[in-house]
Amino acid sequence: MSALAPMAKKRPRDERLDLFRGLTMLIIFVAHLPENSWNAWIPARFGFSSGAELFVFCSGIASALAFGSVFKRRGLWLGTARIAYRIWQVYWAQIGLILALIALAAALDRVFGLAVLAQQFPQLLGDPARALLGLATLTWQPDYLDILPMYLVILALVPMMMLAHRLHATLPFLLTAALYAAVWSTGFNLPGNPWSGAGWFLNPFAWQLIFFIGFFIAMKWLPLPPLGDRRLMIAAALFILLSVPLSFWGILEHWPLAQAARDLLIPASEKTDLHILRVLHFLAFAYLLLSLVEPWRERLDSGMGHLLILIGRQSLACFLASVVLARLLGVVADTAGRSEPLVALLNLAGFALILATALTVGWFKSAPWAGPASSFAPGPTSTSTAGAPPTTRVREAS
Repeated sequence: MSALAPMAKKRPRDERLDLFRGLTMLIIFVAHLPENSWNAWIPARFGFSSGAELFVFCSGIASALAFGSVFKRRGLWLGTARIAYRIWQVYWAQIGLILALIALAAALDRVFGLAVLAQQFPQLLGDPARALLGLATLTWQPDYLDILPMYLVILALVPMMMLAHRLHATLPFLLTAALYAAVWSTGFNLPGNPWSGAGWFLNPFAWQLIFFIGFFIAMKWLPLPPLGDRRLMIAAALFILLSVPLSFWGILEHWPLAQAARDLLIPASEKTDLHILRVLHFLAFAYLLLSLVEPWRERLDSGMGHLLILIGRQSLACFLASVVLARLLGVVADTAGRSEPLVALLNLAGFALILATALTVGWFKSAPWAGPASSFAPGPTSTSTAGAPPTTRVREAS
């Protein structure tokens, strides 16, 4: 009877989530490509927040959609086990990514006589024992390789938030606020560099705030203001516009007063510890953008939007590919010169290869080998089944 029971319907995908995750993957690639002139024009240059906030916020929503129902249906223990399994997957993705980058640098050095390994991983050559231990324990995070470790720690906080919500509906909000306050009052962080003693560049106990805002919204613990409210849209737009003079390099470099105002308002640790202005700017930007997109929601999965959605659906694989491609194409730019046509070509090539990664991973995930047999597939020979009874033939075919 259980085999005849209807399967539970999957939750329909939200195209907006996949669209913005896909857009984030392209922004991250542009930001990670060394000395990329396109980096001067990404959204982060025009406001306090950056693509990192979008990545973490979308991850919070996706985690609620993927894991929240497990906690509800199967309880705290199995929900925690599901989170632990995801942490295990992402940890090995981080280790594999670093090993791939080390191998890539070594291969470039060996084949072309460069010095990429010494440039990108000097600690590994100077103090290999401490470096390898740091990589394995996440107590050393090389430059631009700190997003996944941050995500791991925040994921580990999800069971605590689910337990807190069982005890009282307000407890998850209090815990999130307490962790964020501890960062700014005590400098609470994890060790991120065994040589300098510095903490993690992306402090997970600060960045959990933006993650859990998305998580709480998706869990319906935090009500979302109605989209399209004219007063909220105007307030959000004004806040975004006011942040431009304090963020855009074209103004800061030529208007000392704007730079002085930014230095007064925003400390040096503003990204590491996720300054509250970054949070407010992202929330204003997200509300305004979602309100503008809402009338077009049914048409998002078409044209360029469809390509971004394909990338967003394979965000982990595309992120890993984007980091490797950024390092590889950065070396190409160094050796071939950084003319603007070449930089444009490298950026577009990176976008195309990220899309190719999404298509390839999507094809493998579709498990095409599990479908019906092809008409070209060899069948059983006539001598083996011709005289067999029907039940025998079925057994042989299975």
